[in-house]
Amino acid sequence: MYSSFHTHRLGPGSVYGKEYILDMKQGDINGDGIPDNVYLLGNKPDGPSGIFAEQITLVILDGYSQQRIVVPLQNNVGYNASLFLGDFDQNKISDVLISIDSGGSGGYGTFYVYSFAHNELRLLFTSDQYNQENQFHVQYEDMYKVAVTSPQLGMRFIIDISGKGYTYLSTYYHDNGVLKKPIQGEVLALAALNPIVSNENRGSFDLLALQRIIGTTNADTLGYVENLLSWNGITFLSSRLTVAILGSKL
Repeated sequence: MYSSFHTHRLGPGSVYGKEYILDMKQGDINGDGIPDNVYLLGNKPDGPSGIFAEQITLVILDGYSQQRIVVPLQNNVGYNASLFLGDFDQNKISDVLISIDSGGSGGYGTFYVYSFAHNELRLLFTSDQYNQENQFHVQYEDMYKVAVTSPQLGMRFIIDISGKGYTYLSTYYHDNGVLKKPIQGEVLALAALNPIVSNENRGSFDLLALQRIIGTTNADTLGYVENLLSWNGITFLSSRLTVAILGSKL
């Protein structure tokens, strides 16, 4: 994904009104060698101490020109909005990772990665597009197994749920381990997007995408999909897909 954006520029000394600074990081994000200030601004209905914000906006203060570049976000409501600066597209210039929690029991998140190299704003990643392009199937199978498959990547994983206990298993299985009827689970939308160094010699970050695997209810966590995303020069592609399961007591 590689997109250009028209942005609204505010001159030096412009004020932000009643918006709160939700997070702020400093770093050179355009490659001119001068640190820039990067802000997340938003309205807080619950006051200064609240963690919920509306109309969350990315603001870049160019360190050299002191111009402010204001970037509205498509999904701009949520909790604990935060910034991370790091090089994701392997051009030795820091990019901007935005993370916003949706709140609620689903534990979803909204994520964006922007590049501002050479003063050109590009959108490298959105959680909406990731969720659309990465679909998973979760199917219960005989003998207390659950299959998690990725049609896009041609991968299949098996989770052993035999330790779930009789009450749980008897809901879905006969005593001989055969399913009483077809049962499906679900892989929920992106919950976390963490910068990770998988190749120290490269000097840039990959992204580790985390999604929760559930059974028939949201409270029934079966494991997690972990998708390591690496930049290929054009977009982020999966370089390693794994499924992590929860441990049980001995």
